[in-house]
Amino acid sequence: MPYEDAVAFMEARVRDIRLAKAGEMVWLLEHPPLYTAGSSANETDLIDTLGFPVFKTGRGGQYTYHGPGQRVAYVMLDLKKRGADVRQFIKQLENWIIATLAEFDVESFTREGRIGVWVATEEGERKIGAIGVRIRQWVSYHGISLNVNPDLSHYRGIIPCGIKEYGVTSLAALDINAHIKDVDEALKENFRKIA
Repeated sequence: MPYEDAVAFMEARVRDIRLAKAGEMVWLLEHPPLYTAGSSANETDLIDTLGFPVFKTGRGGQYTYHGPGQRVAYVMLDLKKRGADVRQFIKQLENWIIATLAEFDVESFTREGRIGVWVATEEGERKIGAIGVRIRQWVSYHGISLNVNPDLSHYRGIIPCGIKEYGVTSLAALDINAHIKDVDEALKENFRKIA
């Protein structure tokens, strides 16, 4: 799904949710290789575009990569129905990723001061799941990404989320042979538990 088309769709859906013309939605997709710059992005964290397009976006966070083999989940939800608590919502998104990874026997966790979901590897802690959301009049959009089997070399063009001390990983890099459809099923099942 081209990124610009996804953003246009989300913005229209968020408007319709606010106007009670459409229901909430969780949208699972993949993008072609690209970088996005969140509202806190530092230009020095874009090292080399590697020929990929770079999109400035209204979501929170810094630079991130999207591409084939990475499951993106855009969450268009009415947070008024969920207590209108942004911190709690972010925690739920983190727990959603953690519970999904547990389905593949991957122990993951969060760290104070580092957004996203992390795993321990022989090389140290690595990020496997990212979070970047925007909220407009208590309706969320953008969402999470989970690295299933992307080309991790594509991350070398940015300092992901502004954190240079730690790298990124994927299920494939952890020797977990998971098909993206299996990850989708785990995401769907675990979303029902945390939503």
